[in-house]
Amino acid sequence: MQKVEQFKPDVIIIGSGLAGLTAAMEVTNAGKKVLLVDQETEENLGGQAYWSFGGLFLINSPQQRRMGIKDSYELARQDWMGTAGFDREEDYWPRQWAEAYLKFATEEKSAYIAKLGIKLMFMVGWAERGDGSASGHGNSVPRFHVSWGTGTGVVKPFVDKAYAAQEKGLLQFRFRHRVTALLTQDSTVIGIAGDVLEDDNKARGVATNRTILAAFAYYADQVVIASGGIGANHQLVRENWPERLGKAPAQMISGVPAYVDGKMIGIAEEVGAHMINRDRMWHYTEGIENWNPIWPNHGIRILPGPSSLWFDARGNRLPAPYLPGFDTLGTLKHLQETGFSYSWFILTQKIIKKEFALSGSEQNPDITNKDYTLFLKRIFGKNAPGPVEAFKEKGADFIVSDNLKDLVAGMNRLTGDDLLDYEAIKSQIEARDREVDNKFSKDTQVNYIRNTRNYRGDKLGRVAALHKILAPENGPLIAVRLHVLTRKTLGGLKTNLQAQVLTKDDEVIKGLYAVGEVAGFGGGGMHGYRALEGTFLGGCIFSGMKAGQHIASLPKAPSAEEM
Repeated sequence: MQKVEQFKPDVIIIGSGLAGLTAAMEVTNAGKKVLLVDQETEENLGGQAYWSFGGLFLINSPQQRRMGIKDSYELARQDWMGTAGFDREEDYWPRQWAEAYLKFATEEKSAYIAKLGIKLMFMVGWAERGDGSASGHGNSVPRFHVSWGTGTGVVKPFVDKAYAAQEKGLLQFRFRHRVTALLTQDSTVIGIAGDVLEDDNKARGVATNRTILAAFAYYADQVVIASGGIGANHQLVRENWPERLGKAPAQMISGVPAYVDGKMIGIAEEVGAHMINRDRMWHYTEGIENWNPIWPNHGIRILPGPSSLWFDARGNRLPAPYLPGFDTLGTLKHLQETGFSYSWFILTQKIIKKEFALSGSEQNPDITNKDYTLFLKRIFGKNAPGPVEAFKEKGADFIVSDNLKDLVAGMNRLTGDDLLDYEAIKSQIEARDREVDNKFSKDTQVNYIRNTRNYRGDKLGRVAALHKILAPENGPLIAVRLHVLTRKTLGGLKTNLQAQVLTKDDEVIKGLYAVGEVAGFGGGGMHGYRALEGTFLGGCIFSGMKAGQHIASLPKAPSAEEM
């Protein structure tokens, strides 16, 4: 059994994703020692955040003010609480975390990330546009700030800090170390035990082997769980699927690598940790199969603008507020009630060029690689971004045609269900197109497109000018089959505001912390039932920061020489 002999850590952090790296940075900044363990290879340092689009939720930021967006803590709190829908006794700590995070996003977050060198793009995106009510779900204003560098740009400063701490002798990595148990003594967590896995030379994100070479046990005064959620474990997703969202989909694709398996949740429960809000989760309805997959069952989410026409599997146009980019879980519930786990976008080349973005650092080479020339082509070019055009050409879910009849025939061939009636779809699109003829309309989607282009960011780079779908000059026509894509765990291990893990009776488990997605990004579910987007990365940073700062403030345990 391997043991740490020379290096005596003050804290062990399980998981080298964004939350774990943030905690490590705060602890080592205070001169304390960190042992960072991860079941994956060094190639995967940065975890799931590396693959993200890099969106960060900020309130009344300099970028918002420059874009003419009037935001405030009060408005953001109204949006958050209307979205979260906290309604359970166990929501006490999630509420506390939500309040704390809103203040952080208003007062400190912009300066915190700027100090690390994270730069944000000038345009602020408008995600989760809501359910149509002022006090209900959704963002009242654009708050989705994309890092110049996507997720890689957010992760890099924390990775650099970890390597710098390693050079100073304050941090050591233990990759290919899978934790299987938390070690306790007198109801206090004192260390970890598990398996040393065989090394693997696979590229980042590719599933690695689980061949066991040896056992290990490491000890420290504090242990931080930063192991992520359950998104790649479809069995756990289905076991926890809430009845309110209908029946769990028969088929889903994965928006996260295979290592996001949720196994540390059960391991923490074995020492008394309380997992709450298991049924709260965040999955997307705009998933497409990756034609060039990296991890098993790899799916990509379309980040849609508001113009595509959305149809269920039988060809019925989705009603408001179930429009592209408006209400993720509301749309998921609506679609599950149809009895099918897939749906359709029908759109034009003008829409795909302007409005389709694909989630993921690898799908946005212009922003990820900080390529200004390529980015300008995204905004002003004749075609959609290269990765989008590649999906249009090679993706199994894309159908392109110069006429609607052939398009619908291709949609029926793709599914084999033969559920779509050409005349019915044609009638619905023609009805929508008639609403474009004058500036008055009763079509909610048409009115919203007109309204949203009053915002400079949407008009410049996100929302196509209103046009008729069936007009030949706007073609070709494009249909996209959409799948349910697993992503985020909104429930988690219950923690107090220092990120200390709590029991069912709200007692602190001494020596144990949880941060990031495994803690529902704080408290066991600070988002409640739904998220406002841009809050995954920020939640990892905030919870990691809180745990790291608290651990850093604790008296340093005396060394053997001092005793």
